[in-house]
Amino acid sequence: MQHLISGFTDYLQYEKRYSIHTVQAYQNDLEQFFLFIRSQFEHTDIKTISHIHIRSWLAQLKEMETGSISINRKISTLKSFYRFLLKKEFVVENPMGKIISPKNSKRLPVFVNENNMANLMEQPLFSDDFKGKTDKLILELLYQTGMRRAELLGLQLVNVDASNKTVKVLGKGNKERLIPIQTELCNLLQEYILVRSTVESLTHSNLLTFENGKPLYEKYIYLTVKKYLSLITTIDKKSPHVLRHTFATHILNKGADLNAVKELLGHANLSATQVYTHNTIEKLKEVHKKAHPKA
Repeated sequence: MQHLISGFTDYLQYEKRYSIHTVQAYQNDLEQFFLFIRSQFEHTDIKTISHIHIRSWLAQLKEMETGSISINRKISTLKSFYRFLLKKEFVVENPMGKIISPKNSKRLPVFVNENNMANLMEQPLFSDDFKGKTDKLILELLYQTGMRRAELLGLQLVNVDASNKTVKVLGKGNKERLIPIQTELCNLLQEYILVRSTVESLTHSNLLTFENGKPLYEKYIYLTVKKYLSLITTIDKKSPHVLRHTFATHILNKGADLNAVKELLGHANLSATQVYTHNTIEKLKEVHKKAHPKA
C-alpha cells in the first residue's frame, strides 16, 4: 500500500501543488486507514477493499468520538485517493460511491471584537527592539490583510509594493493574489524592511526574520499571536487563524462586499466566505435588540 500512498502524495504535491501540510494530512489519514484494514481484515490488496471495510473504519472513528469535521476530512482524503487510483487504473471500481459523509455541526468563526483589537495595537505592549518590531508586524499583517499563517511565512521582500500599497500573497494551490494595505501598515512595513537590512548573516529573502538572520517558523507565529491575544481576550482559541476570522468579520460588519472579501481571503468559492455573514447577522440582531423600542 505504501507505494500507492507515495504515488498519490507525489501527485498532490507536484501536480496539484498542494501545500506540504495538506499533503502530510492526506498521508496521515491514508496510513491510519490502511493500518486499520491490515489489523482488522488482513487485507494487503487495494482491489479487495470494499465500502463495507471503509464503513467499519468510519464506525470505529465514531466509537473513538472523532468529530464529524475530522471524519469528513478523512472521507474526503479517501475520495481523492480513489479518484487517483481510478485515473491510474490501479482499481476499476470506486467503493467511496456508497459512502455518505456525516453532517457537520455549524460553528461560527471565532473572532476578537474591534475594541479589543484596537487596544492591542494602541497600547505599548511591543518592545522597541527588533523582536518587538517583528511581533507587532506579525499581528498587524495577519489582522489587516487576513492572510493565512503559511502565507505570512512565505511573504518575500519583493512581495511588498510600497508605491502601490499592496502585498502579493501566494495562497493555496500556488494562486497569487494582491491585498491592498493602509498607509499605516505600509509605513510599518517600510520601517521594518529598513531595520531588517541591518541584520547580519541573512540566509533568506523572507520578509520576516529573526535577529540572527534565520527565517521565522510556524510555531513562533502561533506562540506570538497566542501571547498577545491572551492579553486582550478570553476566547478559547487564540491562533493566527482567529485573526483571519477577525479581519473578515470586521470588514463585513463595516459593509464590505461579500465577493470582495472572498477575493481578499483567497477563497475558491463564495460558500467559504458566507460563513462570516452569520457573525454580521448576529451583530445586527444585537443592534436591533438595543435600539428598537419593541425589542
